[in-house]
Amino acid sequence: MSKDAVDTAQAAPHPRAAAAPADAGDAGYSKDLKARHINMIAIGGAIGTGLFLGAGGRLHNAGPALALAYLVCGVFAFFVVRALGELVLYRPSSGSFVSYAREFLGEKGAYVAGWMYFLNWSTTGIADITAIALYTHYWSFFTSIPQWVLALIALAVVLAVNLISVKIFGEMEFWFAIVKVATLVGFMLIGVFLLATRHEVGGRTPGLSVITDHGGLLPHGVMPVVLVMQGVIFAYAALELVGVAAGETAEPEKVVPRAVNSIMWRVALFYVGSVVLLALLLPGSVYSADESPFVTVLSKIGVPAAGDVMNLVVLTAAMSSLNSGLYSTGRILRSMAMAGSAPKFTRVMSRSQVPYGGILLTCGVCVLGVGLNYLMPSQAFEIVLNVASLGIVSTWVIIMICHLVFVRRARAGLVQRPSFRLPGSPVTEIVTIVFLLAVLGLMWNDPEVGRKTVLLIPVIAVMLVAGWFGVRRRVGQPEERRAPLTK
Repeated sequence: MSKDAVDTAQAAPHPRAAAAPADAGDAGYSKDLKARHINMIAIGGAIGTGLFLGAGGRLHNAGPALALAYLVCGVFAFFVVRALGELVLYRPSSGSFVSYAREFLGEKGAYVAGWMYFLNWSTTGIADITAIALYTHYWSFFTSIPQWVLALIALAVVLAVNLISVKIFGEMEFWFAIVKVATLVGFMLIGVFLLATRHEVGGRTPGLSVITDHGGLLPHGVMPVVLVMQGVIFAYAALELVGVAAGETAEPEKVVPRAVNSIMWRVALFYVGSVVLLALLLPGSVYSADESPFVTVLSKIGVPAAGDVMNLVVLTAAMSSLNSGLYSTGRILRSMAMAGSAPKFTRVMSRSQVPYGGILLTCGVCVLGVGLNYLMPSQAFEIVLNVASLGIVSTWVIIMICHLVFVRRARAGLVQRPSFRLPGSPVTEIVTIVFLLAVLGLMWNDPEVGRKTVLLIPVIAVMLVAGWFGVRRRVGQPEERRAPLTK
């Protein structure tokens, strides 16, 4: 049989395949996100606070081997997004993986997926406003303003913009991503120039000697590299945003595969490439968790205002991440509310087709983060980063479990797989799940933060169980699936 005939046979609907179920939470949205928006949202998801701010502290703790950690986690992040992309082409939904969990794992699965994702983004929002406050304190003009005040101002600005319309969100993310990409490319060109010309950076000649003379690839051993894995996964946490945004684009079958497939080379170029350059320019001990590593390098080479410009860019990255978090949780919570597993007000949409109820709920948790910045300004970022990592790991695990069930049903002829597929199923999903759970387990070896984070797992589990008993009677009830409320 010819290859074309095989492809045609695979694409033909199985006689037993049922139509994909509709999600009540998808009704009422506009389709205003264009291909350029989705592509740049994918890029923006791969470049955020985790790289611009988090890489400094991780380089300090783990050394140059951090680049390998980014590469390994990036491969698994690609598997997750590829699996999600296949599910999106099967059935685009603004509820994304929550909607797929409802179909393949039942309402309990959707409940867990949705609230763990909310935990991820609400705590990530706290990390973002903390980062914004830290970046702003870089300029002496703002040092007298308390960190919590700056965090509150940032939250108010992003909230106001996010509530206008999805088109405005798309435009903001488009230009945020343009700024981030252009800046990283510019920094990498500067880094390559410094290496090629052997120009001193902070009194040191850049090159391999910077690594070999300061402990090699593993200056502190293997364990610090392992311990930063959860932070590295956090750096990739917005990649699944492509699946949510696909529900508000007119042509997901054309846009999503292109965006997903480009993620791998972006990870290699922007994350691995930039970390390698940073390691070749300065020893890890010079970098700090309190300052962007890019700002550190540009300040050391003495270029006038270079640090100020880079600091403005990383401030933009944090604003972008906060903007994405409010956007995605608003859609996820609305999908849950239409099924009865989230508060009723989170299904409310504005006349501009924005689910502002869920956005305001996420914003409310971020306000608690403002209080955290007031009480513990020096520890706020690391605390919420570790809690957020629990949310994103659980989200990714659920996506892979959904895909396993989806493939199993496809083989039974109950659903139809699209031609855009995750390769190596079911091995790919199982290996990814094992890796993600191993990262959680290894966090126990970090007595300061990681162990406390792991100890939160049973607490979160108890809260989820208690919450389920509170909502289970109304989950799936007809009155919860009425037409969306509009104000």
